[in-house]
Amino acid sequence: MRIRIVFGQDEMIGPGKADLLEGIDRCGSIAAAGREMGMSYKRAWELIGTLNGMFRAPLVESTRGGPGGGGAVLTDLGREVLAQYRAFEAEAAASGAARLEALRAVLRDIPDEK
Repeated sequence: MRIRIVFGQDEMIGPGKADLLEGIDRCGSIAAAGREMGMSYKRAWELIGTLNGMFRAPLVESTRGGPGGGGAVLTDLGREVLAQYRAFEAEAAASGAARLEALRAVLRDIPDEK
């Protein structure tokens, strides 16, 4: 199950943005997190710009590159938003498991060759 929460026309969070936040937390870099996901540097920065603009404070803080290199970290709010999103996903999956299985049961069979 993939959940996207839409707050407004251009304000949403879903699995891709959540994965990007987790990658930044793990890698310490927006570019590295994007690369892990097969995402361009530009696209990763655009998504973080969108996320930072959606909430009352930034979710990610970055430092410019240079001789020592740059980096990025999740803010406390970034960790909170990510945790809330992942908890929402888990609760929705748990409470909707029976309905999801009922929907799967009526899917048509698709041969392996497609």
